[in-house]
Amino acid sequence: MKKLMKGNEAIAEAAVRGGCRFFAGYPITPQNEIPEYMSWRLFEVGGQFVQSESEVAAINMVYGAAAAGTRAMTSSSSPGISLKQEGISYIAGAELPCVIINMVRGGPGLGGIQPAQSDYFQATKGGGHGDYHMLVYGPNSVQECVDILYNAFDKADEYRIPVMILGDGMLGQIMEAVELPEMKDIEKLPKKDWAATGSGVGENRRIVNSLYIEPDALEELNHRQFEKYDLIASRETRYEEYLCDDAEIVLTAYGTVARIAKSAVNILREQGIKAGLLRPVTLYPFPNEAFLKVANNPTVQRFVCSELSMGQMIEDVKLAIECKKPVDFFGRTGGNVMTPEDIVEFVKGEVKK
Repeated sequence: MKKLMKGNEAIAEAAVRGGCRFFAGYPITPQNEIPEYMSWRLFEVGGQFVQSESEVAAINMVYGAAAAGTRAMTSSSSPGISLKQEGISYIAGAELPCVIINMVRGGPGLGGIQPAQSDYFQATKGGGHGDYHMLVYGPNSVQECVDILYNAFDKADEYRIPVMILGDGMLGQIMEAVELPEMKDIEKLPKKDWAATGSGVGENRRIVNSLYIEPDALEELNHRQFEKYDLIASRETRYEEYLCDDAEIVLTAYGTVARIAKSAVNILREQGIKAGLLRPVTLYPFPNEAFLKVANNPTVQRFVCSELSMGQMIEDVKLAIECKKPVDFFGRTGGNVMTPEDIVEFVKGEVKK
């Protein structure tokens, strides 16, 4: 049975049902409903909630909980995620699984509380120091948030990697009907033989660490990590293709903007313009093969990338299609959100002229 829920609250409930038993966070708009929900819900299932003294403290608490084998999560919004970057790099370096939610707001600086997508580079290129990546999703609906969150801890555990959900203020505040999955039995989850639980002594003791003094050991870690990223790319890359078979103009967008772009595709089709939509669901790994396949379609004349930023994902689009077709950009920023009609006008006025 479906239930009407606000995006942030649905995300929190999906995390609990997916096995999350530790949450640490610090308030910031527009994600505050996530920690508020977790503050009472986790105790109902035997979990722990901590409102930390800062974002820096929160991410390091997640490091500790994850190192002990607990399914751990934190959430924040743009400036708060920036403060967590050192800890995220440490978590990646220690090969710890966790889930991080970023309900993006406008920037730079404190910016505003309205929705944005200007944290794409930070999320997909590694916002902290060193060579690392996270598995990054860009869901476009509350239901997709629920579906992804429910399995995000499984993915994090399988690959021992941080998983990030890159949302925005719209996605967090919108209310939609969702189908909630069953509660996972955490007692049946695979045991973590690497977790620092106090087991083992001497040479068999378990150590969680991101410090590698020997250059060869650190180089080996980096090579091992990137082999893992290649494996993730082969197994976990996700995308949606909509009316691209005969499309002349291919719109591309992620998250909530992709819903706006899909409406624009339908309007353009009604007006006789053959448009389609290619939406990445995983932002890292980016669906390069899918984009190149569409770019090689002889009917495709050009791409139009729409974002709530000055243009960030567009760089990955250009790289993916190997510059075989022109890529135009249409974006809004500062917390402003385009309408389907805005995209239609751009396509007709700037691309089709």
